[in-house]
Amino acid sequence: MSALTDLIYSGSNAVAGLTEGAVNDAIAKYGEDKKVSFGDTAYFLPTIYAATGVKVSRLGDLPACVGVLKSLITNKEELGDALNAGLATAVGAEILEALKYVDNENPYAEDSGIGFVPDPVIRSLGVPLVTGDIPGVAVVLGKADNGADVAKIVKDYQNKGIMTFLVGDVIEQCAEAGVKIGLDYRLVPLGHDVTSVIHVVTVAIRAALIFGNIKPGDLPGLLAYTKERVPAFVNTFGALDAVTVSAGAGAIALGFPVVADIDLGDMQVPGALESVLNHEETVKKSLELRNIKIKVTEIPIPVAFSSTYEGEIIRRGDMQVEFDGSRVDCFELVCTKEASEIEDHEFKLIGPDFDQMEVGSKQQIAYIVNVAGKNMQSDFEPVFERKFHSYLNCIEGVMHTGQRDMIRIRISKATFEAGFRAKDLAEVLYCNIMNEFDAVVDKCSVTIITDGVECTRLRHELAIPTYDRRDERLESLTDESVPVYYSCIMCQAFSPSHVCVVTPERLGLCGAVSWLDAKATNQLDPEGPCQVITKERVIDERLGRYEDVDEAVAKFSQGALEHVTLYSIMEDPMTSCGCFECICGIEPFSNGVIIANREYAGMTPLGMTFPDLASMTGGGVQTPGFMGHGKHFISSKKFMKAEGGIERIVWMPKDLKDQVSERLNKTAKELYGIDNFCDMVGDETIATDPETLLAFLTEKGHPALGMDPMM
Repeated sequence: MSALTDLIYSGSNAVAGLTEGAVNDAIAKYGEDKKVSFGDTAYFLPTIYAATGVKVSRLGDLPACVGVLKSLITNKEELGDALNAGLATAVGAEILEALKYVDNENPYAEDSGIGFVPDPVIRSLGVPLVTGDIPGVAVVLGKADNGADVAKIVKDYQNKGIMTFLVGDVIEQCAEAGVKIGLDYRLVPLGHDVTSVIHVVTVAIRAALIFGNIKPGDLPGLLAYTKERVPAFVNTFGALDAVTVSAGAGAIALGFPVVADIDLGDMQVPGALESVLNHEETVKKSLELRNIKIKVTEIPIPVAFSSTYEGEIIRRGDMQVEFDGSRVDCFELVCTKEASEIEDHEFKLIGPDFDQMEVGSKQQIAYIVNVAGKNMQSDFEPVFERKFHSYLNCIEGVMHTGQRDMIRIRISKATFEAGFRAKDLAEVLYCNIMNEFDAVVDKCSVTIITDGVECTRLRHELAIPTYDRRDERLESLTDESVPVYYSCIMCQAFSPSHVCVVTPERLGLCGAVSWLDAKATNQLDPEGPCQVITKERVIDERLGRYEDVDEAVAKFSQGALEHVTLYSIMEDPMTSCGCFECICGIEPFSNGVIIANREYAGMTPLGMTFPDLASMTGGGVQTPGFMGHGKHFISSKKFMKAEGGIERIVWMPKDLKDQVSERLNKTAKELYGIDNFCDMVGDETIATDPETLLAFLTEKGHPALGMDPMM
């Protein structure tokens, strides 16, 4: 037996023995019927569920799983058999971690790690993963001889947008070096025990179940998916014990190469397990092994620019200056000009710069981005503007919320002290517009206004009239008024058979792609993810069924789909990838539908949580009676048009109802003459069971109760 396989088996046998003993002890203490679960997941113990199909819910289910674990440890010399033993270690680690949760909802409360990663977090990562904002996933574990080295590597991953998980003493080493840690920075500490690495393994495994329609129990399909579609890799620091080596073998079995910073000698497996002793080469080698290409956006500003910083929160005490459009006149605007009217890369500042503003003060700001190009269209202006939110949030130490004239921007003291000024904000806008929209923009200039009087004047004389004209234009955009729809297959990187059909009245289910976005994407990249779908051969207007759409989804799904309707939840509904904002499902007691959004963690009247609903809706499959969709679609006149429209909505979480109430009430008034429709819709403060909900709906006289049965 080779030194490598010997180490793998030594570790896997040790974990097997530890797991068996821990399971027996837990059963002796709590009994076989004691619940065992990670919580906030629809996938039980995900590794076991995905690999075997077994739905572990009680301690009594675990002895059989231990038997499966032990059967994978054959002690045969072949590397493939040893990698199976690595998978056994993963199963053992999952069981050991799950046992921590048996009598403790938060076993990581005293740890610097977070432990299990909930389903909603994984779904929230779907869009940035498929768009490349998160180009890869790194697992960094162990303890480096020099903490500064591992901190530098992790910071490099952050600046490249890599989602990074930390296990072991590297957590403290990064924190002590001042690296910003937390989900907001895409740097997640899992825990100190080596078994906590299973929590990133289950992220990859649930991605296969959520996005890839991998069936539980299909181990070969699971391994193929993680290898081909989850761009993950592992970096280890410091000496490797047998258990860590065995855990690494499990990672390799999933397709994740391991780079160690010690000399492995003849234990190296090219492409799978390699030594990199020079820490200056660790990042480069890791990305090469996973074939991860980083799109470099070189912007000459004094702080980092990376998608890693998009979730960064700037607290009031850390704030140098704030611009708040809810209190004073602020705005952001894109204006299309003739080429002769623009000097490319010109920057103008009207008013004081940031270093002339009092620390901690609230100020006014407006920025106007003028663009010109022979292929530029005014319809693209709001598409560009929506990108500003991402652009500015990618600046280290800058926080941006809102849009149009309701923006808020905070600049941190650290970023200000690094030299960040108004010209740098303009440089970010200029460089990103020219990089991302070069197919339609030939020239671009930026004007930033911080003079209060001028901000107020331009907001009322220029910005608001422009917004009003656009709103009138958008109001006129209906499914009937446009000549074509668009496909969106960006999510096929993870969900191979899913196709969104984007129309003016039905945006992409992720909430991020409107019809105008898809139109602009097609213009920018005619061979890209958004293709024109004609709508000339109508089959059924009520259902929203077209021969053209059927042909398009069959083509773009590689034959996985044959028919899709645009307005029905019952007949060939549109598929979902898994990164949907909301899920709609039939509630039979009330003859209506409930809607749950990804942020809602509670129970619905269907007796299912959002993860439960999502487990039967995503992965590119059609599930009649259930539908993933964006929040904006809820108030659309085309929402479930075939089944009666928004009058079928009987329940949604209160936070979601508050978000959509204004538009939903307006649609209900226009279509059905109903005033304050949302007052008729239940939420979790009223009912989370069907009987109580039905009583509420009856009292309110909800229209769904008198409609034709849906089934």
